[in-house]
Amino acid sequence: MLLDTASLYFRAFYGVPDRSGPGETPRNAVTGLVDMMTTLVRTHRPSGLVACWDDDWRPAFRVEAIPSYKAHRVDEGSVHEGVPTGVAEEVPETLAVQVPVIVDLLAAIGIPRIGYPGYEADDVIGTLTTRASEAGRPVLVVTGDRDLFQLVDDDAGVRVLYTARGGIRGGDVVDEAFLQEHYGVPHGAAYADLALLRGDPSDGLPGVKGIGEKTAVRLLAEYGSVAALQEAVAAGDPPKGAVGRRLVDSGDYLDRARPVVLVARDIPVEGSIDGGVPERVADPAALAHLVETHRLTGVPRLLDALGIRL
Repeated sequence: MLLDTASLYFRAFYGVPDRSGPGETPRNAVTGLVDMMTTLVRTHRPSGLVACWDDDWRPAFRVEAIPSYKAHRVDEGSVHEGVPTGVAEEVPETLAVQVPVIVDLLAAIGIPRIGYPGYEADDVIGTLTTRASEAGRPVLVVTGDRDLFQLVDDDAGVRVLYTARGGIRGGDVVDEAFLQEHYGVPHGAAYADLALLRGDPSDGLPGVKGIGEKTAVRLLAEYGSVAALQEAVAAGDPPKGAVGRRLVDSGDYLDRARPVVLVARDIPVEGSIDGGVPERVADPAALAHLVETHRLTGVPRLLDALGIRL
């Protein structure tokens, strides 16, 4: 099980009331994440568990390719953890102060937290999923981000638990049948091609101007892939009418957008899902201190779900 950790703690922050008292550090994101992990472990009984991390939420290589990438999320007014003004992600201060607690809590329990400089959690997830698939191990990715639908692969046993609509308990389990039913594409690779063509306003990706989801699905059904569509355009045989003109006019957009849309599959992250789930608390004293200081009453339930005790 690979957790898109920021996706989950953002959801917890906005969905769980903060019951911290005067002078206390807010804890709703922490407690919400703990409760989510407890439910996930109890429900799915993963053989491995990794909290994947955004070491860089807006990597330079993606911004250089498409300058609008996540530009609307840039915080122009403050600095977070030494990141220069205008580069930091816009995060409420009451959430920002909880992130170090989450980091310390994962370390104390012994749940691996894996990121890599210059890359997003999506890229860590893509890399660990690829490694697991090559080893013949099924993967469940837990996220509220549709970008990771591109990893879905029935043959490899890769599914996505999509939390954006139904949360942890009622979220959609995305497999190839789901992609076909809801998006008209047969597998994860085709979903990535769909995202290339239509764009994604939530990430600041414009897509090919004038080509929405329905047109993109039709083009993929006809040509099979964006690569095949590009070959037809390059050969002077684009689709007829306005759609063809738009593709010709889009120039090199699809080539520039490809590394922005596609998650990395081969970054040299250390660690893997082979470590299983923790069998014992990594740092009992640190965990006890965190539980007492932040009144994290849900931690014993998480430890019980994992089969370990404080």
